[in-house]
Amino acid sequence: MDLTQIFQTRNPVIGVVHLLPLPSSARWGGNLREVIDRAEQEATALAAGGVDGIIIENFFDAPFTKDNVDPAVVSAMTLITQRIQNLVMLPVGINVLRNDALSAMAIASVCQCQFIRVNVLTGVMATDQGLIEGRAHELLRYRRELGSEVCILADVLVKHARPLGTPNLTTAVQDTIERGLADGVILSGWATGSPPNLEDLELACSAAKGTPVFIGSGADWDNVGTLLQAADGVIVASSLKRRGKITEPIDPIRVQNFIEAARQGFANPPDLNKISDAFPHLEVGVKERRG
Repeated sequence: MDLTQIFQTRNPVIGVVHLLPLPSSARWGGNLREVIDRAEQEATALAAGGVDGIIIENFFDAPFTKDNVDPAVVSAMTLITQRIQNLVMLPVGINVLRNDALSAMAIASVCQCQFIRVNVLTGVMATDQGLIEGRAHELLRYRRELGSEVCILADVLVKHARPLGTPNLTTAVQDTIERGLADGVILSGWATGSPPNLEDLELACSAAKGTPVFIGSGADWDNVGTLLQAADGVIVASSLKRRGKITEPIDPIRVQNFIEAARQGFANPPDLNKISDAFPHLEVGVKERRG
């Protein structure tokens, strides 16, 4: 996965558009125009704030199905994706929650998006939706059948889940890349808004052997400069919302502040010996900056 070719930078910041409840979801409000308007506003705010890419998620469809979503969700997400692409000139990705990777690939391929996110590509995870099994073989074959070049970003030991068994992080990363054929991997904390620790990021980067590693949750302008010393990019949502609340819309000023903090982190690497003092809530395991 060539990050520079896709995002025009080696270290992309990808902002998330959290869609309001879609048709057939438990909290569907019956007004698709409202969903579209909110999505367009958030995409515009992210672009104005300076993100390098956008990923669209059916985040407010919870409780989620564990695999195949209703066809109405696929239709709505396809329509919204096209509307956003007409508004902003940024790479766009798709995540169909909880783990409908085939639908994500279909939407992304039809809309000529650049990437998708898959929560469970390999292995088995115990989640609030039940046991979710990775179906990498189906997804990769489907991508080939579609003649698609959409990149696959896969979570490793995804948040809001526990692995069936006790896999080693290094082994999980290697299996996701070497056996699941992921184009990039994502490392998150234990839940939405929780960051991965630096030691785990460093281990993941070492195991990935050059395959891009993304921070998948918990980044804010206080910690992003440090976390990015051990990752290639970041996917961010909560800290870009008004007052940092997940239910609020995107605040372009918060986006700008986050982008500035991320860029400063790369331009001015911190003294890693002092990180534990500056960030006592993070576990430090980084020895040197990647790249």
